[in-house]
Amino acid sequence: MCRMLTLCAMLWAVSAAGAAESVRPLALHPQNPHYLLFRGKPAVLVTSGEHYGAVLNRDFDYRRYLDELQRHGLNLTRTFSGTYREVASSFNIVENTLAPVAPERYVCPWARSNTPGAGDGGNKFDLARWNPEYFHRLKDFLTEAGKRGIVVELVLFCVIYDDALWKVNPMNAANNVQGVGKVSRKEVYRLKEPALQEVQEAFVRKVVAELKGFDNLYYELCNEPYFNGPERPWNERILRVIAEAEADLPARHLVAQNIANRSARIVDPLPGVSIFNFHYASPPEAVPLNYHLNKVLADDETGFKGKGDFWYRREGWEFLLSGGAIYSNLDYSFTASRPDGTFVVTTSPGGGGVALRKQLAVLKRFIESFDFIHMRPARGEVEVASGTARALVQEGRQYAVYVHGGTHAELTINLPAGRYRAQWIDTRSGNARHTESFEHTGGKRKLLSPPYVEDIALAVRRIP
Repeated sequence: MCRMLTLCAMLWAVSAAGAAESVRPLALHPQNPHYLLFRGKPAVLVTSGEHYGAVLNRDFDYRRYLDELQRHGLNLTRTFSGTYREVASSFNIVENTLAPVAPERYVCPWARSNTPGAGDGGNKFDLARWNPEYFHRLKDFLTEAGKRGIVVELVLFCVIYDDALWKVNPMNAANNVQGVGKVSRKEVYRLKEPALQEVQEAFVRKVVAELKGFDNLYYELCNEPYFNGPERPWNERILRVIAEAEADLPARHLVAQNIANRSARIVDPLPGVSIFNFHYASPPEAVPLNYHLNKVLADDETGFKGKGDFWYRREGWEFLLSGGAIYSNLDYSFTASRPDGTFVVTTSPGGGGVALRKQLAVLKRFIESFDFIHMRPARGEVEVASGTARALVQEGRQYAVYVHGGTHAELTINLPAGRYRAQWIDTRSGNARHTESFEHTGGKRKLLSPPYVEDIALAVRRIP
């Protein structure tokens, strides 16, 4: 009997260890930390997602939204935690999911009190009490995303861009019964008020404790901190809180930091940050400037290039083919009234829609068709006669190339001797436009594309 009990205990321990291993969170890939490891497989994250209000907006049906991402094979969504919200007039966004239409439609992490007088017309918030509905909704969102193989980037905080946003924010002293937040909107993340800092850190501890068991998650410290947002001491404090809250985990969740719009060279990176986020990163100068850091680089938000698909398709292809690992397009076709992404984008500051999601799915499949963990950005191996080319290479084995501009591409690739197969791919449909196999004696090889409009991709692989 003792031996049987011992055997059962051993089997339970093995089973428990296997379960713990199976829920290890998204991580940097151990062979190439420019990329990710998710559920045991190398990963790039590509999406065309809603404007970050999926959890905090009670009217948003996130299951229908996640179904639409899954339908196209997209595997990321970015959402704000609820410590920040917007109003109907914010940024000229039509049916903004970050702007709930009424106070009772805003699902905030903190509970409302019985005291009237909040800036949004509802009762003031009680920063000492959590809102159970919020945490149920947050965890259900993570659960439903995980079922569909979708990773969630949870943005903990966001800068307060203008006075209208500060007027409705729970951390404003006028909006909570504690009277915490006696600072200007530009000082919310500057360690100016100990009581406010305590509220922020308690929120982070609570969220991290609630989400410990999810593998499809990483955190971003603060959205667009370069607009009067947090400085290094505040970031260090929040990073420490996350680390302490996850100290008992076998593997911690990755943390991202939003660095700049477009590009910047990262100097003295914060220890504990594994993903560096850039917005509107086209052309993708942020990648070559920071590739030496051996961390994941992300194009985390797009927009301000009109409604056409090409600009956002090109931005994604250029960023990933330059060595980035995450492309998160901001898709304004997702609204509370159309959570399936069928809203027709009008005056919002960007694009989106079913056609673009299909095109970004082509990009994701193209990258995943390569053994990309063993590839690096090209260093002169690929030249283009006209237009612009971006390429990932594994010398002598595989070459992924993207070209935009012109109508015919004339590429020169420096190849070792061997037999190769080259295939030109339509970036809209994913269909092969032209395929050829050839013997090569070594050195430069010229490859001519079929005619195209706007852009085209090329895959060259050595034939064993």
